[in-house]
Amino acid sequence: MAIDAANRVRLLTLARQSISTGRGRAAPAAWPPLTKMSATLRAPQASFVTLRLAGLLRGCRGTLEAERPLAHDVWENAWLSAYEDPRFPLLGAADETAVEISVSVLSALEPVAATNPAELLGQIEPGRHGLVLVAGAHRATFLPQVWSTLATPGRFLDALLAKAGLPAEPWSPFTQAWRYTAESFGEAP
Repeated sequence: MAIDAANRVRLLTLARQSISTGRGRAAPAAWPPLTKMSATLRAPQASFVTLRLAGLLRGCRGTLEAERPLAHDVWENAWLSAYEDPRFPLLGAADETAVEISVSVLSALEPVAATNPAELLGQIEPGRHGLVLVAGAHRATFLPQVWSTLATPGRFLDALLAKAGLPAEPWSPFTQAWRYTAESFGEAP
């Protein structure tokens, strides 16, 4: 699903509004009504919202499967990125206007059958695919844009395994993988 320029602006605006109206709350403010939103924003879609402060990651939360309208998904994930990412303290009022917001709208997950790392990497296109790994209670994902910082397939997979708390060797026969693409856009730095 292509997100046109007007819907991109609307999603980034919704993300910023969610962060500002959600300050000090135990949960995001009430979802905005869908009545005046485009069909694209009303359609169920999975998304991630990433926050950067001075170019450094400051929060990133999202969903992997379409469970609610895209506008509501972005609204929820923006608040979670600012106030519920366990890797970072709550976003402070002073940083609220300085934080840069980006949104990634995900395609449907596509299962990848692989019995070893080489087989898995043979089915992933660097720079194009995001990857989800699950083995028991261990689960992690990297969005496609992570390729820009972990440019080789081996580094990408090793870092994702580490994020999931899984060893790189030996490869667990219980590891499941899914790939996806994402349409990503953000505010100008």
